[in-house]
Amino acid sequence: MTGPGGADDLRAAAQPGAGEVTATVIVDAPAERVFAALLAWERQSDWIPFTRVRVVEGDGREGSRIEAVTAVGRATLRDEMRVVRVDEPYEIGVVHYGQLLRGPGVLRCTQLGRARTQVVWHEWFHLPGGRAGRLAWPVLWPGSKLGLTQALKRFARLVEQGRLP
Repeated sequence: MTGPGGADDLRAAAQPGAGEVTATVIVDAPAERVFAALLAWERQSDWIPFTRVRVVEGDGREGSRIEAVTAVGRATLRDEMRVVRVDEPYEIGVVHYGQLLRGPGVLRCTQLGRARTQVVWHEWFHLPGGRAGRLAWPVLWPGSKLGLTQALKRFARLVEQGRLP
């Protein structure tokens, strides 16, 4: 398999890119519940603005293909990813392999107490546009960080309210 999402393409996409962004939140809930909410892929639409997420292939666990489509007005961004690691209740690893969004990502849960969990969302994107993309990244990074952080805060509220998973 060498086409989009094939073995060769997935290996290339799995290499960390130059665009790196991390967001963190503390959730007042046990790690097992937080992790289950993270694995509820279709429910990400509840906490990631303008985005619809679906499992394209598999059960949402290791080996599954996930598609997230973000649409704001007429602008649409399609994010294709493969789940490459599920270490319950600690870590979910994905590889984004679409045309625009490429690179590895990870969602980590760390139990801080009986009912408190830290969630870290970390992405290493390949920046399109070569040198121009690398030069633009410092301008784009704050918006990326803010977007991930706001989404995680919304996620935490939904989990704490018992609305996720």
